[in-house]
Amino acid sequence: MKKRLGLLLATGMLSFSMILAGCGNSSKESGANGAGGASGAAETNDEAATEETQKITVWAWDDNFNVAVMKTAAEYYKKLNPDANVEIEVISNSKEDIYKKLQTGLASGGKSLPDICLIEDYSIYQYLNSYSKYFYPLNDDVDYSQFSPYKVEVMTYNDKAYGIPFDAGVTGLFYRADYLEQAGFTAADLEDITWDRFIEIGKQVEEQTGVKMTVANGTNYSSLFRTMMQSAGAWYCDSNGELTITNNEVLKESLETIKKMRDAGIILECADDSTLAGAINDGTTASVINAAWRVSTIKAEPEQSGKWAVASTPRLNNANSVNASNTGGSSWYVLDNGQDKGAIVDFLKAVYAGDIDFYSDILVNQGAVGTYLPAQEGKAYQTEDEFFGGQKVFAEFASWLPEVPSVMYGKNVPESNTAVNTALFSYLQGDITVEEALTQAEDQLKNQIQ
Repeated sequence: MKKRLGLLLATGMLSFSMILAGCGNSSKESGANGAGGASGAAETNDEAATEETQKITVWAWDDNFNVAVMKTAAEYYKKLNPDANVEIEVISNSKEDIYKKLQTGLASGGKSLPDICLIEDYSIYQYLNSYSKYFYPLNDDVDYSQFSPYKVEVMTYNDKAYGIPFDAGVTGLFYRADYLEQAGFTAADLEDITWDRFIEIGKQVEEQTGVKMTVANGTNYSSLFRTMMQSAGAWYCDSNGELTITNNEVLKESLETIKKMRDAGIILECADDSTLAGAINDGTTASVINAAWRVSTIKAEPEQSGKWAVASTPRLNNANSVNASNTGGSSWYVLDNGQDKGAIVDFLKAVYAGDIDFYSDILVNQGAVGTYLPAQEGKAYQTEDEFFGGQKVFAEFASWLPEVPSVMYGKNVPESNTAVNTALFSYLQGDITVEEALTQAEDQLKNQIQ
């Protein structure tokens, strides 16, 4: 069910000529310099005309996260610009319905589109590749050097950047410090390690504690192998969007690593994400590799306060791999729907590209780690979290953010996830080799997208 936010900001006096230029109203004599009742009536009519607001419509999903963040942004803009004559309306719907309406609007020539739309990093390329003329570039308005480079790369097409980077899916290794200590390991032993070392530690943790080192969705490993791939700056396709699965050495090592982890018995495989969250909270896993938003799941069990910590993401043996990666994330895109962009751009710049307090607010209240680099100086990022033993958890994630390698996500991420995951399970079961798995995945994907 759609929810609407109508946030009417207090109006300031604008000259009639500005309204004429900005809003396209028809010309009319104001009589502002006259005297008497007729002049007063004219002034009243002109003042009413200047009070006409520009409505900015925003499409987003998830009332507790994305929608809540955009409502907060609207509130901050009101405080920063109390005289701005703007109404910001956030329309909430499911992600699937938003993408369906967006596709329909773009395919029909840019009709019935919002001013701003939330789009996932994994999905934006397919829209820019086919409909870039209906997106509004912001290169002349936004200083993109202030944002994480990998996020800017995602929204750049033909040297034009089309959005405002939003949340990061920067990953970390959340672990139970008490279990690791029981097995003889310190925080330093978990920092900047390889996946091979992670497996070795995992074996010892289970020997000493009886607890599996980590947890995963046993039916879908795509989040894990995507994390591994991006740590080395690789993906399902090359920088031109061409498939590179069969001869992808990074993806090959990623699948081999997952098999080594599984063969070593260090993974607690869960049936779905709900049971995975349960394993985190009931203490049957010693770690989980995920994005910063996993903090809310971990904190759902208050009795575990002080027992958790976070370290950098393990890296592959590949020479290009680093101890930083990403999974998921979205950004805000401006649609070129014919409406004047002045107020829209001003709103996004003022809040998303300039207000550090805003980023601290959404970090505390929604758990949103923004990709605006100056935000890491905000007070929320520097706060010690007692649940994590006094560690400055979000400062850690902020420090890894600039290190995340940029990749070209391409047009077919969901289909690629499915094809590789299907082939992976055949490989894990010993039915095919890893080389055959890669070939099978690419063949399946090509047949599906043709």
